[in-house]
Amino acid sequence: MKKFGKTIKLFLIDGEPNGRMTCELSNWTGKAYRIPRILIKESADRDELKNPGVYLLFGKNEEGKLIVYIGEAEIIFDRLKQHLSQKDFWNEVIAFISKDENLNKAHIKYLENKLFEKAQKINRYILENNSIPTKSSISESDRAEMEEFIENIKLLTNTLGHKVFEEIRETKTIKQERQKTFEIKAVRGASAKGIPTSSGFVVFKDSEIATSTVNSLTGSFRKLRDKIIDEKIVIEKDKKLVFSKDFEFSSPSTAAVMVLGRNANGLTEWKLADGKTLKEFETEEK
Repeated sequence: MKKFGKTIKLFLIDGEPNGRMTCELSNWTGKAYRIPRILIKESADRDELKNPGVYLLFGKNEEGKLIVYIGEAEIIFDRLKQHLSQKDFWNEVIAFISKDENLNKAHIKYLENKLFEKAQKINRYILENNSIPTKSSISESDRAEMEEFIENIKLLTNTLGHKVFEEIRETKTIKQERQKTFEIKAVRGASAKGIPTSSGFVVFKDSEIATSTVNSLTGSFRKLRDKIIDEKIVIEKDKKLVFSKDFEFSSPSTAAVMVLGRNANGLTEWKLADGKTLKEFETEEK
């Protein structure tokens, strides 16, 4: 398969899509392993996992929120075995090694730090790390090589199903109209802007939601509204309720309901400046 002009090679180790998998890029010395937690011990015979590298442990908390732990190790397999008893939140790991065994301790510490910073900035996943990983000092030529390594890690992590390094505003489903912004303006203070993404709909920072809700608002939506207020995703500012940051909802309708304080169809509520609805616009794109 090809992505962003690069050829990606996937290999199912166990012959099953939900089993172990390796992932490589053409003309790159790196390699990714995706391994379910329950198959870590079965991976003892994979010699490449005895090399230095970085890894990402993925899971969810009790509320269903995505969690990631970013680490490094001089012997990847040994560290993963330790995490089987030390950390119970994760159910899958993606590990990155160098096929030519060219990664040393300084390299992997640099990678760990930079990946942590990127995941923290993007803020899609809760970071399980207790502290910021220390960044090692490496030469300018090594930094250039590691930055390329990082870009490939981001690409393969996304390919393997985790968007921990994917900028929200880079995931738009509208291919030809990346700058199109949709709006909602209604009663009770609602005034919001946002864009559709590949996994839902992002409401932009400083968008205002209705200061009250109607009695007929569905219970699950009412709980979600309370939650985003409790978690300071929406805050009170100048007697208004506004988003403190860009925030992605699972669908345009969920986003619209949160903004309007009532049940709503996001495909018809979100509109361009010329009045065209999201539904009309997407239909035209097809």
